[in-house]
Amino acid sequence: MAKRVLIVAGDAVEAQELFYPYWRLKEEGFEVHVAAPTKKVLMTVVHDFEPGWETYTEKPGYRFVWVDKEFKEVKPEDYDGLVIPGGRAPEYIRLNEDLERIVRHFMEKRKPLAAICHGPLVLTGYKLIEPGMNVTSYAAVAPDLKAHGADWQDKEVVICRGHIVTARAWPDLPYWMREFIRILKEK
Repeated sequence: MAKRVLIVAGDAVEAQELFYPYWRLKEEGFEVHVAAPTKKVLMTVVHDFEPGWETYTEKPGYRFVWVDKEFKEVKPEDYDGLVIPGGRAPEYIRLNEDLERIVRHFMEKRKPLAAICHGPLVLTGYKLIEPGMNVTSYAAVAPDLKAHGADWQDKEVVICRGHIVTARAWPDLPYWMREFIRILKEK
């Protein structure tokens, strides 16, 4: 039986950080489900870096039509791994109590968990970042992680406690998924 991976997302999720793991994990043979606050077509965004801008720009992305279930329907014990993409979605999906239940399960059971870019904001929202944890994220999220005591590192991928895989942003997608898939296969 194939291992099952859950991706959690919402509107304004970074397009590449949702589509890439979705297709890559399927290509590897995992069963992949996507959950969101409501079962709907997600409106993704593209964060890009434009000359002259001091921060990223945001443009509308592709519609993501493969949302399988709402957060409230998810039984986290049915999944072997969790992916939290970035974009602006983590800012508001972390307010969802059902998502907290899901994320806490993965942290408490030490199941593989991958978060990229703004995705670690979900972990800070539930006070799951502890002093001394090695993590990375988009640079603008670093102060939030450091405020929770994390050892933020400016690296393409950082593995913490053998099951948490974090990455900075979409340019690091191959490194992030390579390590997450490796850990999924080992568990």
